[in-house]
Amino acid sequence: MNFEELALCEEVLEGLRAMNFKEATPVQEKAIPIILQKKDVIACAQTGTGKTAAFILPLLHNLQTEGQNTDGIKAIIMAPTRELAQQIDMQMEGFSYFLPFSSVAVYGGNDSQAWDVQKRGLQKGADVVIATPGRLLSHINLYKIDFSQVQYFILDEADRMLDMGFYDDIMLIAKQLPKDRQTIMFSATMPPKIRKLAKSILNTPEEIHIAVSRPPESIIQTAFICYENQKSKLVKHLFSTQEPNKVILFSSSKLKVKETTKELRRMGFSVGEMHSDLEQSQREHVMHEFKNNRINILVATDIVSRGIDIDDITLVINYDVPYEVEDYVHRIGRTARAGDEGMSITFVSVEEQYRFKQIEDFLGKDIYKIPIPEELGEAPQYEPEKHRMKRSFPGKGKKGNFGKKPGNNKRPNRNNK
Repeated sequence: MNFEELALCEEVLEGLRAMNFKEATPVQEKAIPIILQKKDVIACAQTGTGKTAAFILPLLHNLQTEGQNTDGIKAIIMAPTRELAQQIDMQMEGFSYFLPFSSVAVYGGNDSQAWDVQKRGLQKGADVVIATPGRLLSHINLYKIDFSQVQYFILDEADRMLDMGFYDDIMLIAKQLPKDRQTIMFSATMPPKIRKLAKSILNTPEEIHIAVSRPPESIIQTAFICYENQKSKLVKHLFSTQEPNKVILFSSSKLKVKETTKELRRMGFSVGEMHSDLEQSQREHVMHEFKNNRINILVATDIVSRGIDIDDITLVINYDVPYEVEDYVHRIGRTARAGDEGMSITFVSVEEQYRFKQIEDFLGKDIYKIPIPEELGEAPQYEPEKHRMKRSFPGKGKKGNFGKKPGNNKRPNRNNK
C-alpha cells in the first residue's frame, strides 16, 4: 500500500516524500489506520519491520489535526535503551520536518549539560518526549513535571523493557499520566508478562500480529553440535588459519559476555565487549574501534546489539542459542546487509539442542551441522527431543515465542544483560 492511501495529513506526507518513503510495510499498513482512530493498540512486530514509523506517522498526524496550540507534553514514547531512543528521535526529526512540533530525548549515559537540556524540555513542555524508563523516572523523582496534557503513551520493544526489569518503572510513569489517553504498545513477542502489562495500562486494545520474517537466503547458516566446554576452543579453531575480521559473537547474558571476552583475549584475539554495565562513552569507544578494524571480534548481548548498525559484518557467531526465534533472526541479520553475503555459526550445547530445533522448525529446514574437529574431542549426538526441558519450555507460544526462560517467575534484574 502507498502512504498516500493512508489518510495522513499533507504535512506528514510531505515529510515522507522528502525522505523518499513510498510504500508502507505490513505493520504500517495495519497499525496506522487504527492509531489514526485513536484506539489503543498492542502490536506484535519484530525489529526491522518499520514499526517506528508505524507509530510516529499517525502520532504526528493526530497532533497536527487536533489543532491545539497549548504548551505542554502531549506524547511520551518509551524505549528500553539509549540506542533505540536515539534512533526514534532521529526518525521523529525526519518525519516532522514540515511540522511545528518539538521533541526531547531523555536517556542516561551522558553529562550534566545533557541532563539540563532534558530538564528544560520536560519543564517547558516539549510536544513529544522520547525516554528510557529509568532516566525519565529520575527526572520525575527530582522535580515536578506537568503530564496533565499527555494524550499519547507509546511503548516500543515492551518485551525488552520487561526483560530489563522496567515493569515497576513503567507502571509508576503510567500512574502520572491522564487516564483518558491513547496507549500503544509494540513488542517482538507476546509472553504472559506482556499480556499482564497490556491489561494494566491499555483499554480494550486492537491487536496486530506481524509474522516473524525469515533470514535472507544470502546468509549461510551453520551450527556446531558441541559440549559447553568446547565452545571457546571452537572459536580458537575457527580463526587458527585466518584472522577474524568484523565478527560479532552474541551471548544472552552480560556475565557470559565478560567471561568470553576475557577467554578470547587470553587466546590473543583483539576483542571488545558490549553490555549494559558499560558507560555510554565506553560503548561508543568500542564501536568506533570495531568500525575502524582495531577490534576484530565484538562480544555483545542481545539488548545492546539493537544499537549495532554496521554493513560489513562478515560473520555472526551465536555463542549460545537464543531463547526466542526473533533474537536468532535479529542476531544473524547483522550480516549480509546492503546486498552482501554473510555467514552465521551457532554453538549448540546439549542443553540447548531442543531450543535450536525449535528455530529449525520455524525456518522450515535443517541447519547444516559442521563436524567437530577431531582434536577437540568427541561431540554429542544431536537428539533434541531427548534433551527437551519441560521446565524451561512449558509450551510453544505463538509467533516464535517459545515460552518462559528458566526462573522467569521472578522479577528480572534490569542489569542482567
